[in-house]
Amino acid sequence: MRGATYASIVALVGLQRVRELAVSRRHESGYRGSRAAARTYPVMVAINVALFTLPLAEVAIRRPRPRAAGLWLALLAGATGLRWWSIASLGRSWNVRAVVPDDLVPVTAGPYRYIRHPNYLAVAVEFLALPMLGGAWMSALALSIVDSLVLADRIRAEERLLAARPGYSEAFSGRSRFFPGVF
Repeated sequence: MRGATYASIVALVGLQRVRELAVSRRHESGYRGSRAAARTYPVMVAINVALFTLPLAEVAIRRPRPRAAGLWLALLAGATGLRWWSIASLGRSWNVRAVVPDDLVPVTAGPYRYIRHPNYLAVAVEFLALPMLGGAWMSALALSIVDSLVLADRIRAEERLLAARPGYSEAFSGRSRFFPGVF
């Protein structure tokens, strides 16, 4: 994949994230709730910024030959679709700060019918696929490791808050976090 095409794809994904921030702000206004893993949120912001800068820098410096671009593009498209489906399914409850509304009604529609955290699965796949699409394997590795550490903390904290909401534990008992029927 040529540098300009890759940079355009990175920019498009980045613009989607900016749009999602605006949606999140609208969702957060007007409801009260508890915030999960507030201390790691700045790290999450930093690694999301890095997702749109480090791979571009690596590609510019190393000039790698991307391999399996079709596979990485398909994974990126699938992850983006899953993320949008997750956001649409959660509706006004979705936000980037992991604020769990006090009046939360568990959502068991859309991808939540199968797993507990489809949005986090989608983001993890994007952290791998977007850099690999340009051949930036060092960025993919480093960003994926940091993202997995931050997400592990966030998911634990978010699940504690969710479990305290009426009906959540019953609605999601027996449902795995990321892959149906696994763990």
